[in-house]
Amino acid sequence: MSRLITIFVICLFPSLLFAAGPPRIWFDQGHGQRFAVDRPGPLQLTGFARLLAEQGGRVETGRQALDSGMLEQVDVLVLSGAFKPYRSQEIDAVERFLRGGGRLAVMLHIAPPFGDLLYRLGVDFSNGVIREREQVLNGDPLNFRVTDFADHPLTRGLQGFNLYGGWALINTDQRARVIARTGPEAWVDLNRDQRLNGNDAVQSFGVVVVGESGKGAFVVFADDAIFQNRFLPENRQLADNLVRWLLRRPLPQLALNPESVGPLLADSTSH
Repeated sequence: MSRLITIFVICLFPSLLFAAGPPRIWFDQGHGQRFAVDRPGPLQLTGFARLLAEQGGRVETGRQALDSGMLEQVDVLVLSGAFKPYRSQEIDAVERFLRGGGRLAVMLHIAPPFGDLLYRLGVDFSNGVIREREQVLNGDPLNFRVTDFADHPLTRGLQGFNLYGGWALINTDQRARVIARTGPEAWVDLNRDQRLNGNDAVQSFGVVVVGESGKGAFVVFADDAIFQNRFLPENRQLADNLVRWLLRRPLPQLALNPESVGPLLADSTSH
C-alpha cells in the first residue's frame, strides 16, 4: 500500500483543465526528504506546488521506489532534497522516463545521494559547498545572489535569484550545459580548513545545469532551498520559468503570499 497525497485540480482549478487531462507531476519523498509539498511551513514546498497546480498540473507525492511502471504515468518528476541514495534500478527507470519524453527537475540539499544519477546524466558536483565573495546575502558567504546566465527558457527575463548553500555543478559531456554561474571570485574549501588559501578552488562555478536525454530534458539546481516557501518570493521569476518549462507552456505572473499558502492537498490511499 502506498500513500498518495494529490492536488485535485478538477476541484481546485477546473478552468485550467485540458481535454487530455492535467499533466502529472511526481514529487519523490521516498529518499529521506525533509521538505515536502504535503505539509505547511516556511521550509516546505507548498507554494511551489500551488504554482504547478494553478497552471493545470496535478501534483502527487509518495514514498515508494521509483520504477518504470509508475513513471510511465507521469509527465514531470521532481527529485528535491534527497538524503538517501537512489538505487541503480531507480536510476534506470529515470533514464527511461527521460528517453520517453519526461521532464526532470533535481534540487540538491546534500549532493552525494544524487551522485550516481547525475553521473548518468553527464553532470558532476564539487566535494564542498560554494562560498561567494560577491553579492553575498546578509554577510554569509554561503548565501548569495546569482546574476550570470546563459540563454535558456529558465533564464529568460530573469534578473537574478538567491541561493542558500549550494554545490558547484559542471557538465561532463555535451548532453548538458551550465546556464547559471557564480561570480569569478567564488571558492570551494577543498581542504576543508574553513579558510581561503592556495589549496582551494577559486573561479566561477555552475549552479544550474540543463540537458537532454532522448526525447526528454532535465535541470539540476545546486540548492533545494530556492523554491521553499520562505524564499519563494525573491526567487519567484525563476519559479515561474521553471513551472512553464516543466509543463511546456507560457506562464503569467501569479500573486502568491507564502505566509498563506493554505491547504492545497487532499489525502487519498491506493492499494
